[in-house]
Amino acid sequence: VISRFGEDQNARRIAKAICNARDEQRIITTGQLAAIIEKAVPRYGKGKHPATKTFQAIRIHLNDELGQLRLALDDVIAALSQGARLCVISFHSLEDRIVKEFFREQSKDLVNPPYDQLYEVERKAIIKEVTRKPITPSEEETKNNPRARSAKLRIAEKI
Repeated sequence: VISRFGEDQNARRIAKAICNARDEQRIITTGQLAAIIEKAVPRYGKGKHPATKTFQAIRIHLNDELGQLRLALDDVIAALSQGARLCVISFHSLEDRIVKEFFREQSKDLVNPPYDQLYEVERKAIIKEVTRKPITPSEEETKNNPRARSAKLRIAEKI
């Protein structure tokens, strides 16, 4: 979970530290968990706390956030009127990858060549991508709002 959803390069070390600590005593608070992770992967300078990605990974996994995002994108596209625009802001590379792939998939015609059946259902493109590349915050905006640093905005229009 830590490696897959947190994309943390120290995932194995963190998982091992958590398992070892759990063998000694039950982990009851988030403060205990954060301390275990910080002991396993010390903080360097003023960077993010080493437990940040682990907590993110646990949250994404428990809430099935990526699965819910996929379902929401399907539902929103179905609900949009022709010419309406869908704007999605993602804050994590896993979320952004899902949105990017969804937009690319929905903006293609699915037409089977005459010699082979590749698609169960043929269809025309449903959307067109308004922004090929994501819109990211400016340096000034990031300075005023540090949480915006990882935000990516993608826009598509229903055809």
